[in-house]
Amino acid sequence: MKQTIIYLRTSTEEQNPENQLKDCEALAHRLNLIDYDVLQEKKSAFKDTAKRKVFDLIKKAIQEGDVKNLIVWDYDRLFRNRIKTIDFIRNYSGLGLKVYSFRQAWFEDIKKIPEPFNDMMNDLMLQLIGWIAEEESRKKSERVKNTVVKEQGITKSYKGNKWGRKSIQTDRLRKEVLQLKEQGLSIRNIAKQVYYYDKNNNKKNPSIAFVHKLLSNSN
Repeated sequence: MKQTIIYLRTSTEEQNPENQLKDCEALAHRLNLIDYDVLQEKKSAFKDTAKRKVFDLIKKAIQEGDVKNLIVWDYDRLFRNRIKTIDFIRNYSGLGLKVYSFRQAWFEDIKKIPEPFNDMMNDLMLQLIGWIAEEESRKKSERVKNTVVKEQGITKSYKGNKWGRKSIQTDRLRKEVLQLKEQGLSIRNIAKQVYYYDKNNNKKNPSIAFVHKLLSNSN
């Protein structure tokens, strides 16, 4: 692994890391860090449970003294959590790492402020940047939740994709199956009348065996 790393992170499969790469490479050339490796992954940096194998490899290389420069498109590519971002930059700076951000390139000017005010401004701006990243994640989460709609008892996103656990569909099917059974319909006819949505949002009828299982578990 080279001493300079461009780390690209996107949180979903829909986002394109190439958009970040062009800006990060431009920053690397401005810094005269033209010999670098580009590492990328598509993982969330907000959830504590999210495992980022690429980022973990970079941290290990920093600890071993192999990586000295880390270039990211935005500081929130490191973490969406303010405290984690600050701790990472502080702790790994002690190991000789320099972190550069394309979107916060102006941050380098703070280092030119006379001591001790440069350290004071450095901490203040890191706190501010981290807080903004947290706010953006929170607002995005709220926007996504607000786009969720319900259609015939099934929770869907604005794109029509299903949300929620499969048990929600099963509960609805069980109620409909029981109602039709009380009306005297055969299992075969019940299977023709009830429906569910598969993972591709296609409307389908359950199998006779599935209807029989629902009835058996309800007795």
